[in-house]
Amino acid sequence: MRLARRRFLELGGLVLAAPAFRPAANAAGRVVEIRMRSDPEGAHVGFDPIGVHVRPGTTLRWVVEANVHTTTAYHPRNGGHPLRIPEEAEPWDSGYLVEPGQAFETVLTVEGVYDYYCTPHEAAGMVGRIIVGRPGGPGLRPPDETIPPAARAAFPSVVRILEEGIVRAKGLGP
Repeated sequence: MRLARRRFLELGGLVLAAPAFRPAANAAGRVVEIRMRSDPEGAHVGFDPIGVHVRPGTTLRWVVEANVHTTTAYHPRNGGHPLRIPEEAEPWDSGYLVEPGQAFETVLTVEGVYDYYCTPHEAAGMVGRIIVGRPGGPGLRPPDETIPPAARAAFPSVVRILEEGIVRAKGLGP
């Protein structure tokens, strides 16, 4: 992929080449929608997109397509999970969303990496990652063993999200 411009970001002691800012939402105040998807049998579940890069002040809206889901920030206040959002950020938990079309919104203003999961489907790898502005915070570290293996393997890389702006989920239909 040819990059029009490169900038260097200090990420956890690593210097990575990244493209110019290519967020999913170009202006604060815009809404980025994340679908909570499932195949008809409920065997394959996921967030789509699974990774997004947005500007501070962007509203994120999760919408249920099928099955029962949550969107829950990795934070000790959410079931004792490890901290994987910026320390200054407020964690969120949608509670169970059960009806198709039901939605939950939050506005993210603190720059950094935000990792989140679906409470009933975390072990199946239903996780997502949002980068607000410049990457930073606990979400830059690799997930530890307290996160289920399928979830650890599912997170898109920070570099990929920065390069693409939006990382789509695979295997969840159209």
